[in-house]
Amino acid sequence: MKSGIINIYKEAGYTSFDVCAKLRGILDEKKIGHTGTLDPMAEGVLPVCIGKATKLVGLLTDKRKEYVTEFELGKTSDTQDITGNLIKERPTEGIDEEKIIETINGFTGEIEQLTPMYSARKVDGKKLYEYAREGREVERKSVRIKIYSISDIKIDPVNKLVSMRVLCEKGTYIRTLCNDIGEKLGCGAVMTKLLRTRVDVFGLENAYRLSELEILRDSGRLEEAVLGVDSLFKDCRRLVLGDELKKYVVNGNPLRKDNFETVLNENERVLLYDNKGTFLAIYCFHDNMLRAELILV
Repeated sequence: MKSGIINIYKEAGYTSFDVCAKLRGILDEKKIGHTGTLDPMAEGVLPVCIGKATKLVGLLTDKRKEYVTEFELGKTSDTQDITGNLIKERPTEGIDEEKIIETINGFTGEIEQLTPMYSARKVDGKKLYEYAREGREVERKSVRIKIYSISDIKIDPVNKLVSMRVLCEKGTYIRTLCNDIGEKLGCGAVMTKLLRTRVDVFGLENAYRLSELEILRDSGRLEEAVLGVDSLFKDCRRLVLGDELKKYVVNGNPLRKDNFETVLNENERVLLYDNKGTFLAIYCFHDNMLRAELILV
């Protein structure tokens, strides 16, 4: 199995860990890592790195993400979504569409978000959801996140449901966003649906369900689903190395700028290939040196 990335459509009921476990069996590959957790109730895009490409996980988790979500006004739960234990119900009378839209739009830009207790973020070496399952609430610090846009807002006043499309940076908890919108409105809210529609270049249109990968495997066409790592960095320049420089790259050594007959920009990321076209590494130019970010050989 070649190294690369497979864009998985995670179905509801599976954890991200479940997806990786099932893929190990389908692909007969031990080195598999996902690029960003999705809650079991959530569906959608989950890029998974295979083989040597698992070294790329850190870079992919930094990418922008897009979600379509729905939440119900008037309720709050311990998990901030519909799967949790109901904590409180509050009336929604007097909260009209104009107020809802105005409140939602107030959450765009850079905002502070308190990490939910039911999350995998660690405090004192222990995951927050482990404390939550013990019935303990620990002190957390708010994290500064960025919501690039919120669009396609639709309101169902009869069922007290609101849906919206959110484009955000890494580390954003959408159920917490829904909860915070509800608190700002004074009635509370619980997330009822979540679909991740995009992670950088990965969208729903080219995502594979696990059942589809099994069909490809059985027909000997599994590699059709695997994207090369360099396909994610189409805007980066490509530099070809001779055999001598290749030896340095294989060992992760930095390269001097005078090794190349091109002008490099500060903090520019470049893709390095050998003279046979094999993708070797991602390097970044800084302080007159090219330094390794990711070695794939």
